[in-house]
Amino acid sequence: MPGPSPELVQQLYSTPPDRFVAARDAAVAQARKAGDPATARQIARLRRPTVAAWLVNLLAIRRPELVADLVRLAEAMRSAQRELRGPRLRELSAQRRTAVGTLLGEVRKLAAAEPGAPSTGKLPLTEVEATLNAALSDSEVAEQVRAGRLLRAASYAGFGEVPRPQLRLVTGGEDEEEAQRRRESGRAPAQRAPGGRAAERAAERAEREARAERARQRRALERELAKARAEQERAESELADATEVEHDGAAALDEIETELAELERRRAIAEQELSRAKLARRGAERALTAARRHAGEVEAAVEALEAEEGDSGAGRGEAD
Repeated sequence: MPGPSPELVQQLYSTPPDRFVAARDAAVAQARKAGDPATARQIARLRRPTVAAWLVNLLAIRRPELVADLVRLAEAMRSAQRELRGPRLRELSAQRRTAVGTLLGEVRKLAAAEPGAPSTGKLPLTEVEATLNAALSDSEVAEQVRAGRLLRAASYAGFGEVPRPQLRLVTGGEDEEEAQRRRESGRAPAQRAPGGRAAERAAERAEREARAERARQRRALERELAKARAEQERAESELADATEVEHDGAAALDEIETELAELERRRAIAEQELSRAKLARRGAERALTAARRHAGEVEAAVEALEAEEGDSGAGRGEAD
């Protein structure tokens, strides 16, 4: 099936967003000129990415090996999460922080080498970092990042990297883990004072209530954060769409103004030709008037000559 080449798509999505629409429209015009309207329509449907998405696309296009390493790390982290391997997950988490830091440094270098890119202080690196972390947590986002065709930044609204097991309340006796540690250390558990058991239970109850309150607050914050991020993404999408409509409108206006200038040029030429035609008509009218006058004069001369000849013939007849 015909369509834009991968090289052209990569070229467009590695172009800074403020020049994306112009580059896309030039590619559309070239495809139409080449007699390929289907490809032109597909190119025209490509949408302009945000600056953060462009930086991630630039990273995927220019440094695909680093993004491939990130995807492999994401797969390893998800495997460790599923298997609840705490030590391995902590090791991978350290690798994640190192990997994301390395990728952010590479983004700065790529942006600095790109003509017309925003300055380092104006780069939306927080959004880039959020997208890279989302790729580490979501396989779908990871594939989008690797494809190098993101339209806007992504984010991961979840908290924590490993599903935490439910806590079990010990109502009597000693926690098994604590007992095991004591057995291994050769120490016997200390005897609890009878009056201290009620205080201990009260402390446990207070701790449970505090944990429940923190969990409630965390869930509320998670919902609020997810809502805020959704609103941010919606606003970014609306801004990108409005900006694209503005660019498309400006391009359409430029095209109309070009056509109008051509019509004005043709109008001026037509007015000049009309003026020359009027002058030619007037000259022809004057020539016709002169010709008619001359013809009348000649006719009058012929009539006068004929009249003289008639008078002369009549006089000779009378003499005879």
